[in-house]
Amino acid sequence: MTVSEACERSDRVLDAYRHCERVVREEARNFSYGIRLMPPPKRRAMSAIYAFARGVDDIGDGPEPACVRLDLLDRSRRRLGTVREVLRRRADVQALEGHPVLTALSDAADRYPIPLDAFDELIDGCEDDVRDADYKTFDDLLRYCRRVAGSVGRLSLGVFGSDGRQRAEGLADSLGVALQLTNILRDLREDRMAGRTYIPAEDLDRFGCTLRLDDSGMFVDPPSRLNELIGFQAERARAWYAEGLRLLPLLDRRSAACTAAMAGIYRRLLETIAERPSAALNTRVSLPAWQKAVVAARALSGVER
Repeated sequence: MTVSEACERSDRVLDAYRHCERVVREEARNFSYGIRLMPPPKRRAMSAIYAFARGVDDIGDGPEPACVRLDLLDRSRRRLGTVREVLRRRADVQALEGHPVLTALSDAADRYPIPLDAFDELIDGCEDDVRDADYKTFDDLLRYCRRVAGSVGRLSLGVFGSDGRQRAEGLADSLGVALQLTNILRDLREDRMAGRTYIPAEDLDRFGCTLRLDDSGMFVDPPSRLNELIGFQAERARAWYAEGLRLLPLLDRRSAACTAAMAGIYRRLLETIAERPSAALNTRVSLPAWQKAVVAARALSGVER
């Protein structure tokens, strides 16, 4: 490779990373507060992971017919195979021309031990969404959470690095489950309006809830039962946070700060929902930007642990 070709390749890769970082800034309302605490090389790699994962998630939630979304998810899987082939053959990223996310992801996976197979699990989870999978028990839901969120935790760990990789992967998976359980409570009404129910059927039966909506989009179940249901789900999520946050001592300072910031934002979101269930049932609860910034600052200082 000539000097000119090397410079062109470098520019192409940097442009690809810039594209991924724009995706993070524009789409990742919570994720961005954590990864901005990382040193630039790891921040770029995390942006590549997020951008690919976001593209897969957007397909799963898209407006297209199910058959079209399943085809697009299969295309994402094949593109992931192209990244693997580029890495296996040590090929030039020219093979990924026109795909900045794949270009950045290929470079990131060349620099860090990112377990690309975890993306296949994420795609499996999004296929569950497209097929309107039922969750009769918590074990059913747990399998889904590990696919769509635990997978991202394990992907991130490839960039972070850790002491005791096998133990760290299990804890990263648990933290991903906690974040996804929080998402489920945050998006409860939005998901029901889209025809999706992530609360296990056994829990609905336990608290006598149906999660049916009336013509105005409001839940018809008695508020007292809904409050008890949300309280139960929140307590379950807290237990997964307690387990997952045991990951922090296994990470370096900046990686721990990144993880603590993201987890801290979601934990505060969970507590907001638990304190005011009616708000979560009527709107999509979120934290103000200033509060997210405070959590990130506390995480960098080591207080948010």
